Amino acid sequence: MDVRRTTVRDMRRTNRSVILTSIYRQGPLSRFELSHETALSAASVSNLVAELLEEGIVEEAGSVESDGGRPRVLLRVAREFGYVVGAEVGETRVRVELFDLSMTVRATVVYPIETPKPAPELAVKYVLQGLQHVIERAGVTADRVLGMGVAVAGVVEGPADAVVHAQTLGWDAVPLGAMLAAATDIPIQVDNGANTLGQAEMWFGAGRGATDAVVALVGSGVGAALVTGGSSYRGTRSSAGEWGHTTIVYGGRPCRCGAEGCLEAYVGAEGVLDRYRLAGGEVAPEADEEAAFVAVLDAVDSSEIAAQVVKDTIGYLGAGFANLVNLVNPERIVLGGWSGLLLGERYLDEVREAVGKHALRRPYDQVTIEPCELGRDAVALGAATLPVLRLLRDGGTTRRVAAG
Repeated sequence: MDVRRTTVRDMRRTNRSVILTSIYRQGPLSRFELSHETALSAASVSNLVAELLEEGIVEEAGSVESDGGRPRVLLRVAREFGYVVGAEVGETRVRVELFDLSMTVRATVVYPIETPKPAPELAVKYVLQGLQHVIERAGVTADRVLGMGVAVAGVVEGPADAVVHAQTLGWDAVPLGAMLAAATDIPIQVDNGANTLGQAEMWFGAGRGATDAVVALVGSGVGAALVTGGSSYRGTRSSAGEWGHTTIVYGGRPCRCGAEGCLEAYVGAEGVLDRYRLAGGEVAPEADEEAAFVAVLDAVDSSEIAAQVVKDTIGYLGAGFANLVNLVNPERIVLGGWSGLLLGERYLDEVREAVGKHALRRPYDQVTIEPCELGRDAVALGAATLPVLRLLRDGGTTRRVAAG
């Protein structure tokens, strides 16, 4: 092997990655701005941009006036250079979406799940069926799809041939990555749903500009993405962020994971509804989980049971956030997930107040608590950023470019 040639090639790919990432995350940018942002020479930027333009991954996006010189041409990633797919395997549905590289949705399909613990084979069936359907509905060909990201609950070990450990779903060492890859030539990546939501919010939403943040996913279950120094913290084997399974009450309510007193058992929508029923509240038997959760929130002014359950939920969530404030000292906490946003829309000030009652004063003064900006369905969007991130890291090299 020619070590020098390998080193030069790797450095060139690294520089392409730096330029492409800057254009994607901060663009449109001019060549002059790229040189300033990346600390690469003007000649290097010019040469590499010429390559990216020729390959079609970057395109011109107008121009801006410069000080005393000719206008500077702006550059952006070409939105239709390729497409990415994001899939969310939730506890009540599988959602699959196809995006262009501007992360504009081109097609969506949703499959309801009737059982709270779907078999892995059912999840794989819906994800692959959804992949085919969104490609057809968007009117693109499979070779234009750069990859698919899949978001699931639980601990995901990977990324190659990802293995999923999801106790709440009854999944033990499920080779989900291999199961999906066996049925499609499109590259597959799998990650935890809270992590994908976190990446989406850090790139496009309420996390932008923060370097130390927590993005909380509060839905049927509870999780969190931890960001330190601008990078995702995953721990030894990618299980960091299982905030929902930290103990909030010693010897407390049983959790779906098998332990007792987990935060998820008190704050997750399933746990909230269970506490409401045990307290004597009634839920319409035909209502799905989201409709039942909204009904409890709507009943606060007319039902003492609902009022107490919601008050307690705010308190538990505030205590859980305070633990994060004291433990990791984030500058920002983003509240996301469908039930988290429903709660935050009505009671975010009360949540902030509850955090202040439990957190140390100094780190509490340093944190802001904000709602997710990307909406209730941002997990699938976050999953679709996985192949985008790989594209950026590879400097724009894809199967199509590599083939010439």
